[in-house]
Amino acid sequence: MSTKPRRNAGTPRASATDGTPRARRIAVVGAGMAGITAARTLAQAGHEVLLLDKHHSPGGRMSTRLTEFGGFDHGAQFFTVTDERFKAALALHPELIAQWQVPTVRLLDTLGQALASANPIEKARWVGVRGMNELLRQWALPLANGSLNASSHYHAQVVGIERDALHPKQWQLRCAGAAGAQQVIGGLDRVLLAMPAPQAQALLRASAVAPAWVTALDAVQTAPCWTLMLAFAQAAPGGAEPFGPPWHAASSDHHRIRWVARENSKPGRAAIERWTVQASPQWSAEHLEDDAERVKAKLLKGFAEVTGIRAEPTLAQVHRWRYAQTQRALGQPFLYDAAAGLGLCGDWCLGHRVENAFVSGLELALAAA
Repeated sequence: MSTKPRRNAGTPRASATDGTPRARRIAVVGAGMAGITAARTLAQAGHEVLLLDKHHSPGGRMSTRLTEFGGFDHGAQFFTVTDERFKAALALHPELIAQWQVPTVRLLDTLGQALASANPIEKARWVGVRGMNELLRQWALPLANGSLNASSHYHAQVVGIERDALHPKQWQLRCAGAAGAQQVIGGLDRVLLAMPAPQAQALLRASAVAPAWVTALDAVQTAPCWTLMLAFAQAAPGGAEPFGPPWHAASSDHHRIRWVARENSKPGRAAIERWTVQASPQWSAEHLEDDAERVKAKLLKGFAEVTGIRAEPTLAQVHRWRYAQTQRALGQPFLYDAAAGLGLCGDWCLGHRVENAFVSGLELALAAA
């Protein structure tokens, strides 16, 4: 992005004369599952799509943190597949995903004593091969390499939505990039926000648009999550003595820890012993603004209590997700105002799962097309 504000305006298009829907210029803000699904669907329908995200790459909460010891799925741990449309989309590139076939245990914590009981897996769990972000990384490629009528803009944080200064029936976006760079993207027929509900609400409020939606989003409740990532390079793969507990994934009633998973048990991953630890929503909310080192120390203690692993980790990092998991959903797959050309989507419309995000993004795109 340039260091001075500049305008990137689309050329207004005349309506088609043969009765076919005209191609529109549509911005999709957010490159997680919902946003990429919406952008791909619209581009494949013949529209010109601009995908924007404030981060450096696609993924959202389906991100993978890469380190010298291997990757960590520090957001979404896995996904399930029940919707036939999701199943069909995944079937187009089956090499990108694999089943994570490990039993999950439930840890019942009483005064630091963890008791494990095996639970059957109710639904098949799927992960991206090599990392959860692999699926969206590959799905996003056609939006950037010219194979579709689309473009991708990363490090582009949308800070304002307003009517286009030259064409008042269209929209323009004000974006902020690195080092104070600014850009105005105009000539937009549609603007679709695929971001966490609190962020969408704040953007709409700051832009003074869609006030009814700003109020409606008060009903959505989203919890934060602190995530701890640990590597133990000293644990030799396949050693004579097993390292840590006999299980690979567990949900927990511990007062700090909600979920722990052995990353190297997932298909296509590096063999170095690695664990992802996710704090409970309540504990994360109570310690949301704590210093990262303090959070790390507390979660390390909780990890030792639920797994029995007290070895010094070779790597220990934490990540804070402010908007990690939907606690109360909107209750409908998307919000869309055809007359205004505005839409909202995300997993929070229906729940908190990856599949919810796919369905939301798909159905909004079909409505906006």
